[in-house]
Amino acid sequence: MSELKAGFVGLGAMGHPMAAHLARAGLLQAVWTRTPEKARAAAAEWDLTPAADLADLAARCNVIALCVPADADVLADVAVIARHAAPGTIVVDHSTVSSVTAQEARQRMVAAGGDFVDAPVSGGVEGAINGRLSVMVGGDEAAVARVRPLLDCYAARISHLGGSGAGQNAKAVNQVLVAGIAAAVCEGLALAEKLGLDGETLIPTLAAGAAGNWFLDKRGATLLRDEFSVGFKLALLHKDLKIVRELARSAGTDRSVIEKALADYAVLMAQGHGDEDISALIRLKRRPGA
Repeated sequence: MSELKAGFVGLGAMGHPMAAHLARAGLLQAVWTRTPEKARAAAAEWDLTPAADLADLAARCNVIALCVPADADVLADVAVIARHAAPGTIVVDHSTVSSVTAQEARQRMVAAGGDFVDAPVSGGVEGAINGRLSVMVGGDEAAVARVRPLLDCYAARISHLGGSGAGQNAKAVNQVLVAGIAAAVCEGLALAEKLGLDGETLIPTLAAGAAGNWFLDKRGATLLRDEFSVGFKLALLHKDLKIVRELARSAGTDRSVIEKALADYAVLMAQGHGDEDISALIRLKRRPGA
């Protein structure tokens, strides 16, 4: 590929800092999101010529990163990009969607003379801000190599796991672990509260031993203070786990962690907590059945 001219689609809590890394590296040409005010503000922040719409962005860029909420968004965006991008354009999708969606999106881009790489990420908003994300990649090896300079801007680790859809399958596994770890931490810390243990002393003690994990380190103290400002919206994990459930059904594996998490987050969403961080799960662990 000639010199990378990157576009970024989706400027949410993860997408904005990821796009910022591309801007600082001098790779970013244009940004677009479904909220025009966000796109205009970001273009001004990074001294870019605003994209009139997604078609305009596609025409100006030869690699386009997506970070959008849902499968339908990915497919709708790829449909526009495939019509307006030059041959050879590669879409790099950082969204969390199904591997089936990734494969369908790749077929559309290949038919238009381009390519598509599924590259979901893990590491939270902190990882996006600090450029320390783990990127799980699926797609053609040559396409992955061509877009690696883009991924290097915000990745601590880039793992090419196989063909189209392999990145999304790896992210599905990741989300099972995230759900299970979050449940264990919230349940354990709810018990710690009831036992009168001091969180400031307990959390680093746990973190130094076999119970140490990312979620305890990044969310343990805040969830004990009932601070659930968004790191990862629980409604989004619920959406992800519905995708994972279908994969597990097809694979014939146990789904007990998945089903319990889906049920718990559905309760919290019904109570109006869908936009809170997944650490809000401690609300249910303190008052089971509430």
